[in-house]
Amino acid sequence: MAGLGSDPWWKKTLYLTGGALLAAAAYLLHELLVIRKQQEIDSKDAIILHQFARPNNGVPSLSPFCLKMETYLRMADLPYQNYFGGKLSAQGKMPWIEYNHEKVSGTEFIIDFLEEKLGVNLNKNLGPHERAISRAVTKMVEEHFYWTLAYCQWVDNLNETRKMLSLSGGGPFSNLLRWVVCHITKGIVKREMHGHGIGRFSEEEIYMLMEKDMRSLAGLLGDKKYIMGPKLSTLDATVFGHLAQAMWTLPGTRPERLIKGELINLAMYCERIRRKFWPEWHYDDDNTIYESEESCEDSKTHTPLLDFSSYSRTETFEDEGAENSFSRTPDTDFTGHSLFDSDVDLDDYTDHEQCK
Repeated sequence: MAGLGSDPWWKKTLYLTGGALLAAAAYLLHELLVIRKQQEIDSKDAIILHQFARPNNGVPSLSPFCLKMETYLRMADLPYQNYFGGKLSAQGKMPWIEYNHEKVSGTEFIIDFLEEKLGVNLNKNLGPHERAISRAVTKMVEEHFYWTLAYCQWVDNLNETRKMLSLSGGGPFSNLLRWVVCHITKGIVKREMHGHGIGRFSEEEIYMLMEKDMRSLAGLLGDKKYIMGPKLSTLDATVFGHLAQAMWTLPGTRPERLIKGELINLAMYCERIRRKFWPEWHYDDDNTIYESEESCEDSKTHTPLLDFSSYSRTETFEDEGAENSFSRTPDTDFTGHSLFDSDVDLDDYTDHEQCK
């Protein structure tokens, strides 16, 4: 047996057999997981948002584009229904939507479609010059910054990403299936990055490019409330969907340290949007969520994200016009403003604290 073990053909046979068995097991497990009663989806006068399953760390999505799309729907106050079936669009894209039995994929085309069909427009306050800037920044984020995030998520930080990945119904085989899915995704990401061109650089060079993009976003945001000024635009959904990955899905990595350290205005921006448009999203493992003092000791576990079968922001949020009433919480100043709002006068806040 020792002779067989040292024989090259024996090793090759063993590797091929093991690989084939693993692939077959993964395929059978996948088929067992996806065999389910097909749900009848009626998209008449309803937006059905198809996206990846929620991860198990409390974040809405590990996909910047899925998070962008769902955040946009909330910003535009468009009721929608999530469908986590895992089926890609005809173009192989995720997310995609159905509306009145029409199917649209690609976040840019989805937004154009909704603007045409439903008359929504988050960019109505932008002039031609601002719209041009917005599109340029969108392309920087989606066509460049995205790939550096993908590298960090699915190549450099794969073990942590694997822990967050949610696969329903896997039972005792879920860890194996999660491992297989993650390594397949890693191979796809590396191949696509190579085709894009950015994957031909070294790890250090990729992170250098990421840092340049993040610093550009921080410089563009400055002390404004939103990227293009005091009012929301479609660009905010795009930027938030990507920066949220650095904030909440890449623990201990360079982008997380950068956004929560030197580029703190980006972290405050992410918090501002999370609190405003995701009331059910609580990141308990982070001290930027201010719960009651009694809950602090038990705040080291992730709260599962609630799924609305049919979501409407107007039914979820309190009236934003109630300017004369506010509840004083640890993340509000003496005027009732959130400390994550960029329009808070910090000098006035400091003077108030010194007088207490």
